Amino acid sequence: MDNTEITVKHYSELTKDELFEILKLRVDVFVVEQECPCREIDELDPQSYHLCLRENGRLTAYLRIIPQGEGEPVVIGRVISVRRRCGLGTRILREAVGFASEQLGARKFTLQAQTYAQGLYEGVGFKIVSDVYIYDGQPHIRMEMTIK
Repeated sequence: MDNTEITVKHYSELTKDELFEILKLRVDVFVVEQECPCREIDELDPQSYHLCLRENGRLTAYLRIIPQGEGEPVVIGRVISVRRRCGLGTRILREAVGFASEQLGARKFTLQAQTYAQGLYEGVGFKIVSDVYIYDGQPHIRMEMTIK
């Protein structure tokens, strides 16, 4: 039996407990695990949609969707999967693209990918559009995808 649940909520719809759970996961992964002293909580959160995948009630994958102006690519960021290389990242990315295309009318997407995760994003359809650069102390590449 599949005990997974996917929710997409705008920041304004999140409960305090949901926001705490999201921020704790992001800090645990990006700041503590990756030893990256970055500004994890930023001004983009309040304008974003937050996509959560829960298994048996536990947050196991997350990302945020940042809408842009008309004709501009939607930005996907803060992609996290608690368990790596088991399909959670692919699933949450596909859900995000589906939501953004259906609910926001998005056809173009962009993200900043840590280079080690390049294959994950390519598997969903993203293409590299930049050289490697350092962002928050980690090597990144910018990737984009357009859907019809």
